Amino acid sequence: MIRSLIILLIMGATSAVLKYKLNNGRDMPAIALGSYLGFDEQGIVRSSNKQLRDVVLRAIELGYRHFDSASLYETEPEIGEAIRMKIEEGEISREDAFVTTKLWVTQHRREQVPVALKTSLTKMGLDYVDLYLMHWPIAVNEDYSYNDVDYMETWKGMEDAQNLGLTKAIGVSNFNQTQLIRLLDEGSVRPAVLQIENHPQITEQDLVNFAQKEGITVMGYSPLGSLVPRYGMQLPGPKMDDPILVEIARKYGKTVPQVVLRWLVDRKLVPVTKTVKVKRLKENIDIFDFSLTAEEIARINKFDEHKRFTIPSFWQDNPNYPFEKIENPVQNPFVAIKSKNLTN
Repeated sequence: MIRSLIILLIMGATSAVLKYKLNNGRDMPAIALGSYLGFDEQGIVRSSNKQLRDVVLRAIELGYRHFDSASLYETEPEIGEAIRMKIEEGEISREDAFVTTKLWVTQHRREQVPVALKTSLTKMGLDYVDLYLMHWPIAVNEDYSYNDVDYMETWKGMEDAQNLGLTKAIGVSNFNQTQLIRLLDEGSVRPAVLQIENHPQITEQDLVNFAQKEGITVMGYSPLGSLVPRYGMQLPGPKMDDPILVEIARKYGKTVPQVVLRWLVDRKLVPVTKTVKVKRLKENIDIFDFSLTAEEIARINKFDEHKRFTIPSFWQDNPNYPFEKIENPVQNPFVAIKSKNLTN
């Protein structure tokens, strides 16, 4: 505890993080630290030398309490280790940490869902997670061929996991509005959270409005959009020197990324940030001492062009694919990696 206080005094304490009340009555911190480290020709990028664990340790010292993972990311063990270390040091309690993880597409049969979550809990060394999300509405076999499992069957498995006490809340990720409506109509438990890509180039305001009207809290991944490089390159869209964003940032004495993150918070979304740099950790969470005006939010909304950076077009012939189809879909990278591993 003393070490954390010293670090906060040296680096400058941040304002208290807002919390949103989920529809199950539990609180969710209004900013999350994401743990997806990327994907390359070898598959999922893994943390080396406990780098991610150390990032989470520092994040906890800076005030982060919400950590986002997924079985796909292979980051669950280091997130769990960091949380357990801080609990053992007496700096936080388990109740202070909000842990989100996700079910992967190869485990969508009802009976597989609780087993998958138990595996995640074992990796994290935790008794429960605070939020369990269905990562995609698409179900595939281990070889990534499609199967006939409907996402409503999977949702029943999610409900089973919650009833077993393995998770405090359940929700979905990458669902469109039609799929969300069906979930609300046919499910026994209402989803607590919807996680979607959200940044100035894809506001998804109609979907956000619908979810929030239904009492579903929305999380936004890739919140900085084109401000930062993606896939190793600069993609079209607003950058750090955009005049509109710079003007707003100067008004509040903040950086452009802080303005964009606050833009999500002011729309009552939970941004899922991602960094391994301490300076960025501090910067990203230091957004709760100001708020944007309605006019400033509207100006940023004008960047919207429904531009996605996460487009798994290799799944687009699946009936449950949630997005618009594109010409020339990419090759399924999971199949390519699996085939490469089998031949090595």
